[in-house]
Amino acid sequence: MTTLPPGLRLVTIDAENTVRIEIIGDLDYQTADVLLDEVTAQLGARPDLKDVHLHFQEIGTVDSMGLSVLLMIHRHTTAAGTRLHLNDRPPNLDRLLDITGTLEYFESTPPDGTAFFHSNSTTASSIADTGQSSRPGGRDTTT
Repeated sequence: MTTLPPGLRLVTIDAENTVRIEIIGDLDYQTADVLLDEVTAQLGARPDLKDVHLHFQEIGTVDSMGLSVLLMIHRHTTAAGTRLHLNDRPPNLDRLLDITGTLEYFESTPPDGTAFFHSNSTTASSIADTGQSSRPGGRDTTT
């Protein structure tokens, strides 16, 4: 059995074509690879997997390495044809995803394949129409 770094515990619950992983503790430089390894193992062992649900109700801190691992997990699930769901996101995680411009990558996609966004997010087309930068803050390079 693998010993988890202090500060992170995963609870994996399997269903027929779905896996639910509850993340308890910090998702950071020391612990993020544990989540990546678990999701990768689930995808490799279950080619019929349709949905991966990551539950963040008991998440602590998420740093840049945690965000990087979430993006890697998104790439792995997309390549496997599996939908990734980030459930029970606390405000601090939503803020991190929003500030970094990655929130839209993690929005749920209904089974019909059409994507939808939170009402407070800005779509790429509306940004292009206004000439705004898709990245928050930063210096103005339009002059």
